[in-house]
Amino acid sequence: MSERDRQLEYMEKAKGYVAKFAEELGRRPTCCVTTFGCQMNARDSEKLVGILKTIGYEIIEEENADFVIYNTCTVRDNANQKVYGRLGVLNGYKKKNPRMKIALCGCMMQEPTVIEKIRTSYGFVDLIFGTHNIFKFAELLVAVFEDQGMVIDIWKDTDQIVEDLPVERKYPFKSGINIMFGCNNFCSYCIVPYVRGRERSRDPRDIIREIEGLVADGVVEIMLLGQNVNSYGKNLDEPITFATLLQEVEKIEGLKRIRFMTSHPKDLSDELIDVMKHSTKICRHLHLPLQSGSTKILTAMNRRYTKEQYMELVQKIRREIPDIAITTDIIVGFPGETMEDVEETLDVIRKVKYDNAFTFIYSKRTGTPAAVMENQVSEEDVKRGFDKVLKLVQETAKEQVSRYQGQIVEVLVEEVDESDSSMVTGRMSNNTLVHFPGGRELVGQLFKVSLDECHGFYYIGHKV
Repeated sequence: MSERDRQLEYMEKAKGYVAKFAEELGRRPTCCVTTFGCQMNARDSEKLVGILKTIGYEIIEEENADFVIYNTCTVRDNANQKVYGRLGVLNGYKKKNPRMKIALCGCMMQEPTVIEKIRTSYGFVDLIFGTHNIFKFAELLVAVFEDQGMVIDIWKDTDQIVEDLPVERKYPFKSGINIMFGCNNFCSYCIVPYVRGRERSRDPRDIIREIEGLVADGVVEIMLLGQNVNSYGKNLDEPITFATLLQEVEKIEGLKRIRFMTSHPKDLSDELIDVMKHSTKICRHLHLPLQSGSTKILTAMNRRYTKEQYMELVQKIRREIPDIAITTDIIVGFPGETMEDVEETLDVIRKVKYDNAFTFIYSKRTGTPAAVMENQVSEEDVKRGFDKVLKLVQETAKEQVSRYQGQIVEVLVEEVDESDSSMVTGRMSNNTLVHFPGGRELVGQLFKVSLDECHGFYYIGHKV
């Protein structure tokens, strides 16, 4: 029996337990799934919700549900602290509703110290599982229904990929697609390779089949997801490049837009730049994490490129694709960083002129090489450097976004504007947000929009 068939059997079994629970409650049991972290986690949560709906749960957003799941992130320490704080609130709900179930999954659960802390200090949690065995969710739920104690199922690593289990998409018109799992890069500050495991690429035929199914179901935009999409395909029995995969995806009829993230600069090939240049579907947006503009710090980070190599790559991309928007990640306060190193980062920001940047203060992650490095930077110096970087990033991003004033561009409408229900919010190919008059019936469609007023990081416009 295949692993997929095993899990479908467990779903049927879980369905029976949920039906019995519903009978006792006199209503459908409710479940709330809260996602912390990246698009990979968001996609994992869609898989969890797909299984939960299949077995009979009603999905709600309130955390006083019959079943609460936290899909956790552990990239920075404050993400962990946020989960511990929220668990205290859940404990209060569970005291009022003893039949409530609480599950924790995701990257944070792959850390042994976290498991020990939950086991000793948060004994009211019912289920803990990690990033490698998410496909076993139905099986683990059955164990929770049949077992009165805490169920813990953590795998150190796996090469297993299980296809075709239920998924409940957040948006009917766009979707993330995992093309690979794990990471082989071992940047010295990053916990991800330890919690997500080694790189495993999905078979391109499975990816194409999944996208074709999504397009048939109304999806017009897909985002290909991986910790480092540029190294996709290297470990397959028949290796192919990420650029080749993109060309195959582009052939799918009915698909309008292709996005992807994240790209590691050291693996971004000329072939990929060429494919993006000539594509009519790949969005004009590239997320290219810099992390630091100092070659000294990049070496300590184990990023495997220099400031000069990064700049050369950006110049090549801008030369070949002049209308592309480049966004990035920057870490301030890495061990050993001086104000001279921060100035190097500022120099890159001035020269590249990012359309947006996610700026982070270095967060010490136990188990990574950087956590035990000497020369940890003082809070005062970190704040000084961070403020400088953030100010310049905001200035250059506003300058970049303002370039499109007065243009007519294609916008995919994503939702009704949260602050004004007479407006809708859409996204340009380059990822810039646009608000313009319209109603809910426009959501999920592409329209030509005039960009009338630039408001820093977004536009107000009108449909033409």
